[in-house]
Amino acid sequence: MTKQEQEQRKIDSELDKTKPSEITSKKSHGEILKEQICEAQEVYKKNPLSILSSSFTAGLEIGFTFLLLCCLFFFLEGKVAEDTIFKMLSVVYPVGFILVILGQSILFTEQTSLLTLPVLNRKQGIGQLLRLWGLVIAGNLLGGWAMAGILVWIGPKLNIFTLDVVGKIAEHVTDYSGEVIFVSAILAGWLMGLLSWVVTSSKETISRIFIIYMITAILAFAGLHHSIVGNVEVFAGLISGPEISWMDYLKFQSIALVGNALGGAVFVALLKYRAFVTNVTS
Repeated sequence: MTKQEQEQRKIDSELDKTKPSEITSKKSHGEILKEQICEAQEVYKKNPLSILSSSFTAGLEIGFTFLLLCCLFFFLEGKVAEDTIFKMLSVVYPVGFILVILGQSILFTEQTSLLTLPVLNRKQGIGQLLRLWGLVIAGNLLGGWAMAGILVWIGPKLNIFTLDVVGKIAEHVTDYSGEVIFVSAILAGWLMGLLSWVVTSSKETISRIFIIYMITAILAFAGLHHSIVGNVEVFAGLISGPEISWMDYLKFQSIALVGNALGGAVFVALLKYRAFVTNVTS
């Protein structure tokens, strides 16, 4: 048996010995890691059509965040300075995330670090990870496009927002250089990976709602770029007016997806996993 195999066996043995604490409600690092790996393994076992369906649902559901952003912007426009409105949007931004995460739909940024852990633990290969990421991204984007189309049509008819509002939100998301969007997306992916980790550490629904709300509100208030919410925002801008071009959309979407993936996989999955491994093998 090689040294690497011995180390892996030691890690697996330590994870197997990890049991929920009966003394305190606080979960240990090992408990959280074990739960995350087990949860990710269940996703890997799912039928590809089921994964695509669940991620498509997540893309639709995250659209309710965009609906509320547009409604609140339209309501406050002319009453409050525009830069203040964009900060106030963070109040409603978390709603779609709460619906998606507690509803157990598969959202790319929330699952990025989670799905990376079995690869780090040598239970899955990098090819399987990329295939799964591809399915989730495809479903999320398709759902987002469908929801963007519905909202762009229904919003003006219900008089809850105008296409001008849609364009302003889309421009606000894309009006940055590629480098800025990339680093911003890494930070957003990092926060979303932490969200997944901290939600797993909590045992109560109310606590989970608070965690989701707090982290995603921070993301919105700071103006960080989230590839799946941003997909709805920018695609809606693309189909509703001349402000956003296909080049704007493709530039944003490709950079944001890569940045989010790196943020979740490297700064959460890798660092959290290595922290556990170092403690076990040192």
